[in-house]
Amino acid sequence: MNVSVCGWLLDLYEDENDGVRLWFILEDGTRRMVRQRFQVAFYAAGRKERLHQCCLELRGMAGVVKQSRVIKQDVFKPDPVCALEILTDNPVRQARIFRRLKKSFADLTFYNADLAIQTLHAARYGTFPMAYCRIAYNADSLELETIEILNSRWDVAPILPALRTLSIEPDRVPTRETPRALRVEAEGRRPFRIGLADRNKIIPTLNRIVADYDPDLIKTKNGDDWLFPFLLDLEKDRRAEETSAAFAERLAFNRDPDRKIRWKKEISYFSYGQIIYRGREAHLFGRCHLDIRNALMWKDYGLDGTLEMARVTTLPIAQAARVSPGSGISVMQMLTALERDILIPEQKQQVEMIKTGDELIRADRGGLIYQPITGFHTDVAQIDFTSMYPAIIIKGNISPEVPLPDGLEPASDELGVVPATLKPLYLKRVAFRQKIMTLPDRNAVMAKRYAARASALKWLLVVCFGFLGYKNARFGRIEAHEAVTAGGREILLAAKQICESMGFRVLHMFVDALWIAKPGCRTAADFSGVLDAISRRTKLMISLDGIYRWIVFLPSRGNDNLPVPNRYFGCFQDGRLKVRGLELRRHDSPPWVSAIQRQILDVLSGAWDVRQFADLLPKVFRIFVDALRRLNAGDVAIEDLLLTIRISRDPGAYKTPTAAVRAAIQLQERTGIRTVPGQKVRFLFVESESGVYNWDQPPDRYPPEPIDRAKYRELLARAVSSILWPFGIRQKDLCDYANGTLQLRLEGV
Repeated sequence: MNVSVCGWLLDLYEDENDGVRLWFILEDGTRRMVRQRFQVAFYAAGRKERLHQCCLELRGMAGVVKQSRVIKQDVFKPDPVCALEILTDNPVRQARIFRRLKKSFADLTFYNADLAIQTLHAARYGTFPMAYCRIAYNADSLELETIEILNSRWDVAPILPALRTLSIEPDRVPTRETPRALRVEAEGRRPFRIGLADRNKIIPTLNRIVADYDPDLIKTKNGDDWLFPFLLDLEKDRRAEETSAAFAERLAFNRDPDRKIRWKKEISYFSYGQIIYRGREAHLFGRCHLDIRNALMWKDYGLDGTLEMARVTTLPIAQAARVSPGSGISVMQMLTALERDILIPEQKQQVEMIKTGDELIRADRGGLIYQPITGFHTDVAQIDFTSMYPAIIIKGNISPEVPLPDGLEPASDELGVVPATLKPLYLKRVAFRQKIMTLPDRNAVMAKRYAARASALKWLLVVCFGFLGYKNARFGRIEAHEAVTAGGREILLAAKQICESMGFRVLHMFVDALWIAKPGCRTAADFSGVLDAISRRTKLMISLDGIYRWIVFLPSRGNDNLPVPNRYFGCFQDGRLKVRGLELRRHDSPPWVSAIQRQILDVLSGAWDVRQFADLLPKVFRIFVDALRRLNAGDVAIEDLLLTIRISRDPGAYKTPTAAVRAAIQLQERTGIRTVPGQKVRFLFVESESGVYNWDQPPDRYPPEPIDRAKYRELLARAVSSILWPFGIRQKDLCDYANGTLQLRLEGV
């Protein structure tokens, strides 16, 4: 008997027997798993004789349904490719067959061979996480008969089900101390603790909670690196101890009882100038595990943004939380290619075209930066192009497989893979911003949810440009990357010319933003004319980010005559602060230093001009003096003095170890714990031979040495001097004052 129901797709994954298993949250609240047969094809191209040998090897191979010759389009080749299509009966066998062929026929080019099942399913049926579907299935066998998607990835206000969330976290940070209990909380229920002293009760208790609440999301802290390894080790120990298998209860966190927890190994990778570390991951089947400490952008956009990232990229929810936005854009581009029946190479074949020196200089010049006019400025407007580079890619139709534009004029009418992928993403982010603008309260729950979802899209749009030039990107091409920056330079210069022709002074330009001022211009209406003129000329959206009461552009620390493009702080007319390049924005600053700098800026936010700014300096200096007094008296919490710094290489590879590297070496010597490239090191400056104390070593075994207060006085002086620079107060003066070798006095202090 067939059953027809509606519900939301929560999870799907491959299965060797069923093909694909799909989990739905039905409208009546039931969680239902259905099975679907799913044949998968991949392709091989190369010399005819090698393809013939490949055909012979495939004959009679388990899982091969059909072989045929087809003509397909390779995105990097002008003419269609004659390829061998290999149709397999399910995704698991397809992966095995591909690995075997790749080993035997390394000289062949393979296509569509390593794509995730979620991407293949999305291309064929239009599915995505939280898609609202109408399905028909056999009630006895649970075989899926039909599936119809009733909404879109691009819906701005989709109706979503009520997700059941269970939170589990240790009562102590495992890297510092051994946890003694687990805090467990299910939404709508009172939180409680599970003690870890009685090891025999931990797994049965957790299993009962999971079975009773049946969560869709299990949200943890340190779930990947501590909780799940701890529970699995506990399960293993209990099974070894029990004489009867009936007493050896297994961990039952998967909704699919046929599956075990799936692990993804830890990796370190290079991204945007730094080494990133992503720890190993524990993934569940039928429900999602989110370790918020291992979720890359959780602090930026939380669960709402994670669900939006999963929705538009079609990545599983747990994976969307952990991967970089670049991985999301890559999947979206592959999905566009599949929908257009374009072959996706297993390994990128394209290389950079040979250029002369002159051609290289003209092409590879990056984004345009107009060095700021350093100092204190008032009544300054910041105007920003809305997602400039994605807009240029769409407007100029910049994609690796189509002719590059002449300036900003597209050379082809049909959108290429990259702009076709970005256009709905760009329009959806614009729609979110428009929605937020219409809401009366920007702090309302709905406004915050829209902002989180818009933030997820922003990050996808931010990385799309860099991905065009990434050497391993499937649809990357350095010439396309250079064409985007060329368009950006042209647009920014045009905007500068318009501003100056209308009497505005351009104080600073940075890639997609301008800071402009004109005597008497203090309201949004005063700048509307220049915004309209720029939009008409460039045909791109530009908006007023805000009008500053005052803004300070800072120079290099080593040379007052050398401006720094992205180092400034200012106060908007509504009192909001904007800070770039200061300790407050740096991840390697102690929280205590950042808090003092924030406190000082909050005081200065009351000023409207340079005179009022100067009048507040005595109050600022008192904050500095009080901070020194509390530091010297030992009244600063030890956790607020921690520095957190990422290391980019193996600690042993440094010839001159930095403080962070010395702390990593100390941790390995004392505990055996190795810090890998991309991981962050937490440490204190202390009075010892090494000068550092690694915070992640057990405190009961290695108590910290006395804090190096002189070093922290120096860090504080550095942060305060950045703000006081316009008034001639330098870091050395504040350091000397802090150490008692110089007398400073401001009126009122």
